[in-house]
Amino acid sequence: MKIKTKLRLGFGFLFIIVLSFGLIALFYLNELSDKSKVILKDNYKSLKYVAAMRNVIDLNQFPLSPTPLTIFTENLKNEGLNITEPGEKVAFQKLEVAFNALNNSQSLAVKENSIKNLRIALRNIEELNMKAIYDKNELANKTSSRANLYIIIAATLSFIILFTFIVNFPGFVANPLAEFSAAIKQISRKNYKQRLHFENEDEFTELANSFNGMVVKLNEWENSNLSKIKSEKSRIEAIIAQMQDAIIGLNEKGEVLFLNHLAAKLMNLDEDKVIGQNVAELMQKNELLKRIIKPETDDNTLKIYADDKESYFLLENREIIIPNYEEQDENTLIVSSKSAGSVYTLKNITQFKELDEAKTNFIATVSHELKTPLSSIKMSLKLLNDERVGTMNEEQHELLNHIKEDSDRLLKITSELLDLSQVETGNLKLTFAITKPEEIVRYAVDAVKFQAEQKSIQLVLNCDQNLPNVNADIQKTAWVLVNFLSNALRYSSEKSKVIIDVLQKDNFVEFSVRDFGKGIDEKYQKRLFDRYFQVPTDGQNKSGSGLGLAISKDFIEAENGKIWVISAIGEGSNFCFSLPIVE
Repeated sequence: MKIKTKLRLGFGFLFIIVLSFGLIALFYLNELSDKSKVILKDNYKSLKYVAAMRNVIDLNQFPLSPTPLTIFTENLKNEGLNITEPGEKVAFQKLEVAFNALNNSQSLAVKENSIKNLRIALRNIEELNMKAIYDKNELANKTSSRANLYIIIAATLSFIILFTFIVNFPGFVANPLAEFSAAIKQISRKNYKQRLHFENEDEFTELANSFNGMVVKLNEWENSNLSKIKSEKSRIEAIIAQMQDAIIGLNEKGEVLFLNHLAAKLMNLDEDKVIGQNVAELMQKNELLKRIIKPETDDNTLKIYADDKESYFLLENREIIIPNYEEQDENTLIVSSKSAGSVYTLKNITQFKELDEAKTNFIATVSHELKTPLSSIKMSLKLLNDERVGTMNEEQHELLNHIKEDSDRLLKITSELLDLSQVETGNLKLTFAITKPEEIVRYAVDAVKFQAEQKSIQLVLNCDQNLPNVNADIQKTAWVLVNFLSNALRYSSEKSKVIIDVLQKDNFVEFSVRDFGKGIDEKYQKRLFDRYFQVPTDGQNKSGSGLGLAISKDFIEAENGKIWVISAIGEGSNFCFSLPIVE
């Protein structure tokens, strides 16, 4: 039977119950009403007629005058038409005989006897109707009690039937829906053994059959995916085992999911025993594992004694984020993300570290060795320019100037390489001194003044008054500012200007050099402070070694400062650095 048919039958049954109760109540109320009407309609009128006739007898002398006679005659007639009770007719006849005898008799004795008979007849009629009223009232009370009883019984039965219907009928719809809800929740927990069984041959049965078919398909899909996942897991485990880098993986609870043989060897762990253990407990017994999971510094390079020597490893940490479908309540589903764990990788960079150290040592050695002959060349050039040695023609002077420029450029490069080697080897030595920012700026401006005059470039200095002192290496900080100014002059057109701003911002003194040249493309700005990087110049010869800005960055950061650039094509460039003030 269809659900629609069952609903129709159920509500039809309710309609019949309510209608039956209404009809029963209406029947008994109507019967009670009829009983009451009989009392008022018949007996009350008879009593009224009797009272009117008695008043005539009590208030008038006989023979009766016309008006009282008319009243008595009319009420007598009405009473004759309203005889309803047993014995009332006989009493009426006696009343009629006595009235006729009273009207027709001339004898006083007969009249008195007739009046007496009239009173007796009226009293008999009155008593009959009073008794009838009492009997009918009792009957009406009995009828009312019976009606109340039947109505109460009908109401009780209706209440029981309706209450049973209210309790049980909603379950007819709600119970299957509750079973569906529970089954769907089980499916959401990947319990694909859940099945629904209804045998009512209705829509719920059809829906349950469709649901069971869906679960079978989901189970098949899950099993196929599980097989693929297991296969992929084995493949990933094989890849991890063959990796040349040490790797360790943790789940969201901080338990060890996997680690390869190299990681176990480095940390002196038994890879079979640590799987599934909490990493917090392992860190208490293993210092290297603690350094990996909770590094104390931002430096990702770890020095570890491995392979009978000190080796260097680069630590990489990646958190695995997966989608999270979280139920806040029955009606709301929030899609977010959550951590599924972390993977820590140690890449062996010992070989690169050794090569880098060899490169640094080579650069330092070569730069140092080149500096002495270059200084000798400069001294020889100076002597050649002395007229006491001999005079030279214009072409010889020009050749000497070219040689001097090249030797100056080579000497600058070797100085930068020496500074770079000091930074890379950690041997950079700064001579800190509390100084005024104006002195640093004045030293730098004096150093490039001649270069600016050659190109007719105006140097505009904007320096706040009463700037606080800074704690810095004066010579190296001025060198950075000179480097900024030299670059600005090199890329500025003739008769332009370069603006130098020195001002206080919060707890720092900010130095900036702004030019109005062609500017630097945004895609190159992030690499400006990388070593050996030079911005492409459309086929023009590049000047410098690409080390100036990199060394400037090392100098400023060694002084706890910051360095940056702001530039746009066609608007020029603004190179800035800031140093902390002295409290």
